[in-house]
Amino acid sequence: MSSRVSHLLGGLAPSATLAVDAKAKALKAAGEPVISYGAGEPDFATPVHIVEAAAKACYDPVNYKYTPTAGLWELREAIVAKSMRDSGLRTTPGQVLVTNGGKHAIITALMTKVNPGDEVLIPAPYWTTYPEAVYLAGGTAVPVMTSDANGFRVSVDELERARTPKTTMLIFTSPSNPSGAVVRPEDVAAIGRWAAEHDIWVLCDEIYEHLVYGEAEFASMPVVAPELGDRWIVVNGVAKTYAMTGWRIGWMIGAPDVMDAAVNYQSQTTSNISNISQRAAVAALNGDLSAVFEMRTAFDRRRKVMTSMLNAIDGVSCVEPEGAFYCYPNVTGLLGRSFGGREAHSSAELAEMLLESIKIAVVPGEAFGTPGYFRLSSALGDADLAEGLERLANFVAAG
Repeated sequence: MSSRVSHLLGGLAPSATLAVDAKAKALKAAGEPVISYGAGEPDFATPVHIVEAAAKACYDPVNYKYTPTAGLWELREAIVAKSMRDSGLRTTPGQVLVTNGGKHAIITALMTKVNPGDEVLIPAPYWTTYPEAVYLAGGTAVPVMTSDANGFRVSVDELERARTPKTTMLIFTSPSNPSGAVVRPEDVAAIGRWAAEHDIWVLCDEIYEHLVYGEAEFASMPVVAPELGDRWIVVNGVAKTYAMTGWRIGWMIGAPDVMDAAVNYQSQTTSNISNISQRAAVAALNGDLSAVFEMRTAFDRRRKVMTSMLNAIDGVSCVEPEGAFYCYPNVTGLLGRSFGGREAHSSAELAEMLLESIKIAVVPGEAFGTPGYFRLSSALGDADLAEGLERLANFVAAG
């Protein structure tokens, strides 16, 4: 029997993180005491001045009509100013495309640059969407394994071992989802020089740029590695910085010819993004960063608590994350052990067991290219964070 869907979409995997979050929310709605570590979104409200800007925009008839595909000029100007302020990246409004969130920016960038047969290097653990987006663009995703011994920070040597004559692009993200790894500025520069030497484009996902802790420091590769010239694309958005995941505003920045093609693609797929959300994003980017400072303080505290509690569990080890709002513990020490008369032989099986038995939702490492790990978001309330980890500790101790 022939498939009722296209071969392309028939081969596309669903988002594992969204699937876990949806299952946890369904169980919670049914009255189950579920604590979810699955969602990658701040547990804070969008700042009031941003919401007020959106409310005001709802009453302005100019927002009821189509606007330029590339985005409102005011927002593109704000993105240019924000990029210079926060990372030192010099660009122009004509090099900016406003997208329906960061995920849309990533798939648009890949559709713009990747040809069938191209290989795209993706350091692992990676965000679950990256390889699927490469697949949709007709390319081949090539995972580049990193090590928790090095805090999951990818190195030039690891990238070079994975490079072939078909390698055309590197997807680079720091701070990283799911590991929280932050690559040192000097190493970001070295990776950029390596890419330039081999004529490899770099897609830089900078969505977590403001969520760095301790001595860690964010660095934008096009800024610290000018050798790249214009062979880079930067994607970003308001979701993580301003607690605006549901507003769906991201952007893509790149060379003029690349951006012309990206705008053409978007003109045939989505047209312009919601004007109301764009007006809210203008208010966000033109305001100060007090909201992110408040969230970062909470996330900093939570990452330390979560790391400590995870490392206290027999069979679990966790590198302290330097960025984003996730912990990525190694749980191979729990596999094959008996818990309540049951055994799990993979992190995916163990994640299912935990949701069924102690009602905590985590995303297994299989979704991120590294089986044997869990991703746990620390973007939830302190009380729930601690209670869920206490459940896990008691579950393991009871055997």
